[in-house]
Amino acid sequence: MDPVVLAVSGASAQPLAERAVALLLEADLPVEMVTSRGAIGVWQAELGLRVPSEPEAQERFWRERTRCQGGRLRCHRWNDQAAGIASGSFRTQGMVILPASMGTVGRIASGVALDLIERAADVHLKEARPLVIAPRELPWNLVHLRNLTALAEAGARIAPPVPAWYHRPTTIEEMVDFLVIRVFDALGLELGSLRRWQGPVAPSSSP
Repeated sequence: MDPVVLAVSGASAQPLAERAVALLLEADLPVEMVTSRGAIGVWQAELGLRVPSEPEAQERFWRERTRCQGGRLRCHRWNDQAAGIASGSFRTQGMVILPASMGTVGRIASGVALDLIERAADVHLKEARPLVIAPRELPWNLVHLRNLTALAEAGARIAPPVPAWYHRPTTIEEMVDFLVIRVFDALGLELGSLRRWQGPVAPSSSP
């Protein structure tokens, strides 16, 4: 089975990336993961997590953190542009950038690849493979909008992690699951368990 590429950039929303790793492995999927240098810093600043930068140590870290032994996980150093996912001949099911910083979005839209995330995204666009970008920023200025529009015109799917309440979440974990699962819906993957919209609930007849 071709792998899914999961890229994590340095935007505030790292719990979404962590849950994505767990759900992909629980689904027994092969995962190629690349975490930017900025994302490692955000994990430390916001969650107090020291995510290793070395690939093998990072793989062990996520296995222990998610407590999941399913699937296949291969991590890549943020600047390793000799990695398999940097080549168009390396087949994948698609790529998700979750979360995507606006700096990452801008560089991809401009065709600039300074790290492995940007190079792998460029590869997915040029090979016409699925690329899902989950931008995490508020509000979007005109530069952001134009960059996202350029990426959509180039073939990317733009899937900002926007919450909903029709599934009646009662915990942060349920909301995180909703956001992650909906992002991966854009890649055509069925992950986890989600109460999906089935139409309005009939009003109760009890007094």
